[in-house]
Amino acid sequence: MKINNKFTYRYFVLFPLLVAQAGLAQNQQQYLISQLKVPENLKVPTGQTLVQKVSANGTQIYQCKAKADNPNEFEWTLKAPRANLFDDKGQKIGKHYAGPTWEANDGSKVVGQVKSRANSPNQSAIPWLLLEAKSNEGNGIFSKVKYIQRVNTVGGKAPTTGCDKTHTNSQLSVNYSSNYYFYEAVP
Repeated sequence: MKINNKFTYRYFVLFPLLVAQAGLAQNQQQYLISQLKVPENLKVPTGQTLVQKVSANGTQIYQCKAKADNPNEFEWTLKAPRANLFDDKGQKIGKHYAGPTWEANDGSKVVGQVKSRANSPNQSAIPWLLLEAKSNEGNGIFSKVKYIQRVNTVGGKAPTTGCDKTHTNSQLSVNYSSNYYFYEAVP
């Protein structure tokens, strides 16, 4: 009986402290994310709330093509991203591919379109982006997403050499990583 009393005492004394600590950690994470330093043009509109943060690891796939304004000059152009998406615990929760599309393991998807971009502070990395949802599918974590930020990019930039007439339509993959923040409208 004494053991039960000790357990009961500890439970009622410690449980509220654990709940408070968990709430504090969640509020602290929300605060840190809300304080993300992004250029003004990459901030989401008011009335949005962060619903998911993921890290992406994969490649940016480029294709050698003639420039639109000068068919005698060639450049590497983005064909598609290909990356896995991971939560804060390192668990794979989805994938990122052409569209650009983010698809969660729960079947939900969001397809985005670029609203604005800014150079990455890391000069050898692809730009940071603000994207707006073009379409959503399913009933999961991405089904109501309205805005996506791509930040903290590493790598992924197209090479500046190796693309000429003899390499037309050839492809190459460049490793990259980034963080994606997904936002929904506040109900």
